[in-house]
Amino acid sequence: MTPGERTAISVMDIGGTHVTAARAEVGAGGVVLGRPFREPLDSGGGTEEILGALVRCAELLPADSGGRWCVALPGPFDYDRGVGRFHGVGKFDALRGFDLRTALLDRLPGARSVRFCNDADAFLLGEWRAGSARGHRSVAGVTLGTGVGSGFLRDGRLLRQGDGIPPEGRVDLLRYAGRPLEETVSRHALRRAYARAAGLSAAPDVREIAERARQGDATALGVLTRTFHALGTALGPCLAAFAPSVLVIGGSIAGAWDLLADPIRSGVAEAGPGTGGTAIVPALLPARAPLLGAAYLGSSQGKAKGAMA
Repeated sequence: MTPGERTAISVMDIGGTHVTAARAEVGAGGVVLGRPFREPLDSGGGTEEILGALVRCAELLPADSGGRWCVALPGPFDYDRGVGRFHGVGKFDALRGFDLRTALLDRLPGARSVRFCNDADAFLLGEWRAGSARGHRSVAGVTLGTGVGSGFLRDGRLLRQGDGIPPEGRVDLLRYAGRPLEETVSRHALRRAYARAAGLSAAPDVREIAERARQGDATALGVLTRTFHALGTALGPCLAAFAPSVLVIGGSIAGAWDLLADPIRSGVAEAGPGTGGTAIVPALLPARAPLLGAAYLGSSQGKAKGAMA
């Protein structure tokens, strides 16, 4: 890319409870991200319900946003084919086996091409380019929301294998106490644990559980502490082997950083001897980083700097 040349691309970040879209311009000096637009989304809804949310969000972008799209979303997903592989993960079941690329090409305004990337990879790349991981050579990232997303990066390359990297780079495939990690660390698991501990038939959402903990609810604080200590325990051996200089934590649940930072750090320290050189920090750009990363990954520059290995 020559100096002054810029590539226009529309980007979208699909989460478990909302979708965000923005117009971006990628150049040699970085990404200029336009105003993001956000729409609620139910990852447990049907195909048309999910597609409707994506299209409504896309239609909020400026009319001159161009026909190139890069869409960041969680796995399991066949990012090359644009087909969902979701099964038994508690989200996007309606997209299993569904050709999302073709559907979006048909329905997104002016779309000529649609690429897909992992949302945690996009988040980590965005934080490495402009956020908390900027200037670091070796970086790990975790996103906390409906589930647990993860990414590993060294020298500007996103990695899927290597020392300390779980299969497919997916921390959600790790196990804790003999069970899949997301049965302990996820939005659903947190709500279930609090309801059980508090004797409730229905639990409030994680945001309210966190607020209760800040207001002195010992049950809420205990659930959050145990949950994120468990996350640190699961991550410790990975971080000890991969040896990143920084672990960046993002996602909607990371908004309760004041309550989860110490338990994560203590769990990592206990389970991962030698991880003292890894700083554990919150995302600097929690909402913008996935959009920035998607812009890089969806552009020619993204191919060079955000390649998978």
